[in-house]
Amino acid sequence: MKLWGKKDSDAFDYGLLKTDMHSHLLPGIDDGSPDLATSVEMINGLIHLGFKKLITTPHVMQDMYPNKRDDILRRYEILKKHLETERIDVELGVAAEYFLDDNLKKLLADKEPLLTFGDNLVLVEFSMASEQYNFKELLFEMQMQSYQPVIAHPERYIYQEKNKDFFEELKSAGYLFQLNIMSLAGVYGKTVNELARYFIKHEYYDIAGTDLHNTHHFSHLQNSSIAHGLKEMLDAGKLMNPQL
Repeated sequence: MKLWGKKDSDAFDYGLLKTDMHSHLLPGIDDGSPDLATSVEMINGLIHLGFKKLITTPHVMQDMYPNKRDDILRRYEILKKHLETERIDVELGVAAEYFLDDNLKKLLADKEPLLTFGDNLVLVEFSMASEQYNFKELLFEMQMQSYQPVIAHPERYIYQEKNKDFFEELKSAGYLFQLNIMSLAGVYGKTVNELARYFIKHEYYDIAGTDLHNTHHFSHLQNSSIAHGLKEMLDAGKLMNPQL
């Protein structure tokens, strides 16, 4: 078995989560895995951490990654069959990480089916630089079409750090929050880490995911500083991962 760096003795047991619902494992489709061999390496790494089920979520973003549903599903089937051929024992699912842009607006207007996980969960993200003028309208339209939006890594929207009402409003509207696990290891900076801890304290998170993009992330995922936050959420019964 490949050693994924030195593992802290107090590293979190991801078998307790069972499911990773945010990753970029499909080869050559976004800023995640560049090829099939890397996809397999990343998947083996997640299995080594203890995950039993992986839901990969490639970007769907008009300007950078204009991926179509059919192409995502085609690449997913190729990867899934390759894992079967290699006898890699893991349950693999597919959804997408939709950017709240004009492309998503058109998909919703045309009633094009979105890629979901769970029953009707849809992972979404928006600008990390500044607040978009119409993102709330898109989230509401998703609800009207019986989708349950899941806000990806809300702790990374640090331009709203001083405006906690922004996040409270999203929670009050019924949107789920997804933690990027590596935020607890300080990978994205001090402010992101502090926001993540704030959300844990106030029980805002519903789901956790690795947001794995490359093999370099494994050393961070084994950081012992992650364990306390995840255990606190699991003990409080706040994380949906084991049921996904």
